[in-house]
Amino acid sequence: MSIKTRTVQTGKIAIIEIKGSLVGDGDTDEVRAAVTDFIEQGNKCMIINLQKLNYMNSSGIGAIIAAHASYAKNEGEVKLVGVSDNVQNLFVITKLIDIFDVYDSIDEAIASFVKVKSTS
Repeated sequence: MSIKTRTVQTGKIAIIEIKGSLVGDGDTDEVRAAVTDFIEQGNKCMIINLQKLNYMNSSGIGAIIAAHASYAKNEGEVKLVGVSDNVQNLFVITKLIDIFDVYDSIDEAIASFVKVKSTS
């Protein structure tokens, strides 16, 4: 697995792109460390891009739930992008689909944050 992190909208929206498998140990530690880093920077909006994710087990799900919980605790929000059919099925079975906003593209997810901020 590899992850890339970046910010858009002048650092207001953090993006984590996950490529490969998210199955535990170093993989989930890397995601958790990136989430913690963004929160420490004061970031409130995160997008987790799963377009290039091949496989995820319960540890991977745990890392994504932990990201959501950390952001929620800090009055932020996590949105998912590019959820494959297999991952979507996993989210439906575990009822996590009700917790996350899921978008087809990063642009749609970014626009949803911008829309929410402008109506507040």
